[in-house]
Amino acid sequence: MTHTHHAPVVAGVLLAAGGGRRLGGRPKALLEHRGRPLVEHAVRALRNGGCGPVHVVLGAAADEVRARADLSGCSVTVNPSWEEGMGSSLRAGLGALGGPDVDAALVLLVDQPGIGAEAVARVRSAYRSRATLAAAAYDGERGHPVLFGAGHWADISAGATGDQGARAYLRAHRDAITLVECSDVAQPYDIDTTEDLARLD
Repeated sequence: MTHTHHAPVVAGVLLAAGGGRRLGGRPKALLEHRGRPLVEHAVRALRNGGCGPVHVVLGAAADEVRARADLSGCSVTVNPSWEEGMGSSLRAGLGALGGPDVDAALVLLVDQPGIGAEAVARVRSAYRSRATLAAAAYDGERGHPVLFGAGHWADISAGATGDQGARAYLRAHRDAITLVECSDVAQPYDIDTTEDLARLD
């Protein structure tokens, strides 16, 4: 039996736990965009960008999100500590991947609907090994999505607290990050305030 080299398994990790504090407490996952909840757009971006399996981390109004959004085919993790900030959701998402079969995690945020499958596919294609760190860049500035080779997960999880996520880790490893310019195919705005809602249609 010949051993065929398998294509790398890059899991999509969607951080969708936020409570939308500045949006009057509306969970961001359920904000409507083109008639469907944001969480569905983000799942589709991960899938169409070549990621699989797709893991969704929910927090705020998790039961309502599950009831109203089509998350079929996704693994869902509910982060009970979502109010601590993005760090705990990133830890939950990486922790759910487990197992030696996944080579990298590509992390996308639910409140950036301007980032679609093209940007995901570009960042995914920067994967070289379990030591890879890659991120989308917009006019040279690092943004999302971000790809973490499995070799980094333990250290990232150890440092992911509060709203930090992987920011401090990425800063410390700046020289190791492959930046993938995506400004021609994506827009990295966040939906954070009621003014931002005008960007949804």
